Amino acid sequence: MVKVYEVDKEADIQLKRRIADLFMGQMEPIGPANAYDQLTKTINLALKEDSQAHIFIAEKENTIVGAAFLNIALSIDKGGHYIWLNDLYVHKEHRNQGIAKKILLQVIYWAEQKEIKGIELETGINNEATKALYNSLGFYDIISKRYGSRF
Repeated sequence: MVKVYEVDKEADIQLKRRIADLFMGQMEPIGPANAYDQLTKTINLALKEDSQAHIFIAEKENTIVGAAFLNIALSIDKGGHYIWLNDLYVHKEHRNQGIAKKILLQVIYWAEQKEIKGIELETGINNEATKALYNSLGFYDIISKRYGSRF
């Protein structure tokens, strides 16, 4: 049985490390050499009391098998708060079991309870499985060009 829940802002160091270990599966192929340090720093920042970031995890038999990392922001277009879903990741050994959908459904339920106006995210152009998941839950394509910068 998979249990999905929001990580409490008071999470202990051991739980934070377990979350970082999970996300390393996503970061290793693409991340910088210091990816683990970057992850632990980001998780610590996300779980500070004044942070607008939230982490949801999926656990199966005391193992974290998936997680969502998101931020709450304000939008003029949406007329209020919305979620930017930074990451939705399921460990490769636990994919195709409905875990990502379970996490996303929990995030949607949580957002509705908080009267959040919507969720936005991005995924790879060729990631058909992920696009099918999002479409199955009522997400739709937004045509735009995303830009970024690092300081």
